[in-house]
Amino acid sequence: MAEEISPQLQNKITQFQQMQQQIQLLSSQKFQLEAQLRDTERAIGELENTSEDTTIYKSIGALMVRADNKESIAKELAEKKETIDIRIKALDRQEKHLVDKYQALQQELTQALSAAKKPSGS
Repeated sequence: MAEEISPQLQNKITQFQQMQQQIQLLSSQKFQLEAQLRDTERAIGELENTSEDTTIYKSIGALMVRADNKESIAKELAEKKETIDIRIKALDRQEKHLVDKYQALQQELTQALSAAKKPSGS
């Protein structure tokens, strides 16, 4: 016996599914940024271990170009790391906000669905 679900409840279920997808997308973006952060931190570490007379190259698109000096590369990497950190923190805030809304909606849906399944009084 299939029970009818109200249009409002169907709308909330759709919102719930969309939130799941948004949370997955944010998690994926955060994972990619964290990988970029690890790569940048490794590059900073390697740069710190090189001597001043070591020739350093940087990647520009598909090209490897000789860098002017170690300090300019160190500054670029530090700025890149800072930018990635900021983006990760922003994604963390978005994810937390969305997860809170998701959990509230999940609780609301659970209550509404359990109330819909209870037989009406007689």
